[in-house]
Amino acid sequence: MSLSEKSEISIPPPAKCSSHSSNPSNVTLVDVEKEIARILAEKNGSPKDIDLEAQAGARKKRHACISFIRYTALDIYRRLFSLVFLANLAVFIAVMTAERKLLALVNATAANVLACGLARQPLVVNAIFVIVCSIPRSAPLRLRRIAAKVYHYGGVHSGCGIASFLWYAGFVGLMSKEYWSAAGEAGKTAFSILPVVLSYIILALLLAIILVAHPAFRMKKHDYFELTHRFSAWVVVILFVILLLVFSGEASRAAGQPLGTFLVHLPAFWFLVLTVLSIIHPWLLLRKVPVSGETLSPHAVRLHMNHTNTTFGKGIQLATHPLQDWHGFATFPDPDGQSFSCLVSKAGDWTTARIKCPPKHIWKRGVLIYGFAYAMRVFKRVIVVTTGSGIGPCLSFLGDENRPALRVVWQTRSPRRTYGRDVFDLVTKLDADPVIIETNQSGRVDMLPIIRKLYSEFEAEAVCVISNPRVTKRVVFDLESGGIPAFGPIFDS
Repeated sequence: MSLSEKSEISIPPPAKCSSHSSNPSNVTLVDVEKEIARILAEKNGSPKDIDLEAQAGARKKRHACISFIRYTALDIYRRLFSLVFLANLAVFIAVMTAERKLLALVNATAANVLACGLARQPLVVNAIFVIVCSIPRSAPLRLRRIAAKVYHYGGVHSGCGIASFLWYAGFVGLMSKEYWSAAGEAGKTAFSILPVVLSYIILALLLAIILVAHPAFRMKKHDYFELTHRFSAWVVVILFVILLLVFSGEASRAAGQPLGTFLVHLPAFWFLVLTVLSIIHPWLLLRKVPVSGETLSPHAVRLHMNHTNTTFGKGIQLATHPLQDWHGFATFPDPDGQSFSCLVSKAGDWTTARIKCPPKHIWKRGVLIYGFAYAMRVFKRVIVVTTGSGIGPCLSFLGDENRPALRVVWQTRSPRRTYGRDVFDLVTKLDADPVIIETNQSGRVDMLPIIRKLYSEFEAEAVCVISNPRVTKRVVFDLESGGIPAFGPIFDS
């Protein structure tokens, strides 16, 4: 964009935080959705009229309520969740009203636990991204926009997680009924008290996993969520294996079969074997790797690593202790081609400590995993919108020579001083003339008018938004409500 063209874009006055919280970092996704609903209610359902005639002709007005339902209440993540859960619910009702067999409930529980785990397994996630995003850019744009929603796969994870609790609760209820009714009638039960006790312990742990995964708790107490979610899940799988062996042992004796034969013909056994393997695999690749820290400013550090290579759209999980909290960062290749980097910006105790004292070694687990940015490769022309250290994931585009044509809108404080000249130069490799809004000079501004103008002038096929949860969700919602296809991370883990 030439200087004369740049002058046509007027910088609006500083935007005000729409949340009632005085600290935007404390605003959760639940708060954002409530805020969107409140704003739409104040408008009495009037449609949002955005003139996009210059790029695609006049667009039909969208009713505000429909926009909220389509892009927030029923986004792709929630649609996947609903599809998975409702399908399970229908089968669950059929089983409970017809067969009501304990083994059917066990098999269904194990199947959902497996699907839940595979939806977070790095190799499976990478395969999903590669397969879905292999769609050629010559394909219809509508089809490519659907494929770009692949990063919502977490809806399958949460849907199967809730469904596994449903099936397991049914199993516990039916087993308890059989145990106590048999004990009361004949004084002799079909199985011992041990599987009953184990089943209730597992049920309590499953409930704890689900409760801490609620967005309100997860965003405010992420460290507690991660530790509870991880270790409780491990304990659940271990106890489930023990329960299956105990239950199968008693069932096989009652049926007059050897335990081995009984297990081989039990689908739940094989589902659990695959579940255990999927959990163990990333930890088999646990390594303490050397890292070189480059302090960019009191607010950011750049970590250089060379234990492997990275490609477009991949991220890495890092920790200072393997059994404590892990943190994910987007990676981008260094100019030498032999190493890669990630940007760590001050956003909490862990990142602050890494900035003050850059580590010499750090733990990594599993393989590099494809993330949200990789989905953008299906487009020909993309507007990249980011704030602050969100520029880090955007730099991953450098790992693909066949990347889309890009325009960059970056709102940040003193970019050269905060992130260094090298990072600034990398940004210009993405876009030779990026639109950079320095908040130390202009304050925080509403980027929507700038994005809409660039979207029209650049004839972009999509807008990629990478910022904090609050800004990302609001900008994506406003753009999609106005008919502009926008994509942003959903912060579901």
